[in-house]
Amino acid sequence: MATKKTYVVEHLDPECGPWSTLEYLSIAKESAESDAQFCLSSAPSDFNLPPSLRACRGLEIDHRSVEQIYHDCKDRVCLLDPAAKEELGPKDVEKFDVFVFGGILGDDPPRDRTSELRKKGFTGRRLGPVQMTTDTAVRVTRMIIQGQTSLDDISYVDYPEIRIDEHESTEMPFRYVKDAEGKPTMPETFVADLS
Repeated sequence: MATKKTYVVEHLDPECGPWSTLEYLSIAKESAESDAQFCLSSAPSDFNLPPSLRACRGLEIDHRSVEQIYHDCKDRVCLLDPAAKEELGPKDVEKFDVFVFGGILGDDPPRDRTSELRKKGFTGRRLGPVQMTTDTAVRVTRMIIQGQTSLDDISYVDYPEIRIDEHESTEMPFRYVKDAEGKPTMPETFVADLS
């Protein structure tokens, strides 16, 4: 029997902004649907969890760090790291059970806050050269690991322009998974919340 996969986002901020809330809701929903676990680790003791996340099925909050939680199975933990030398691949399903995201994948421009986790000695893998939002990175990882799809076989939309109204649009500086209609896969209500 295969080991249940766990997706962990290191969340160090005492607050959870609207963007992160939407991403976490999306990750929790998709993880629950794929029989995977989703955890926010390193959450401060005074973490102010929005009501929508409090009621969310499939989300676990842990105040411990990744290295504390997985100290006895560090070799089964994969750090998704833009600086890693090797791409994540379907074969990694046998090597890793836990996939850690620094919660920093959506920074624009990118900051190398993953370096703090890298120093802890976790094995790193990357998801290609283009910056992704956190929910996209988790989605791509799940497609590779649980769906056994190679990184190059996933269709993407890079830097999509989102129309806010008939006169205004904004370009998102990230890579997204392309949905069946050729549009970027984004958290529910995200586009509505931009306006």
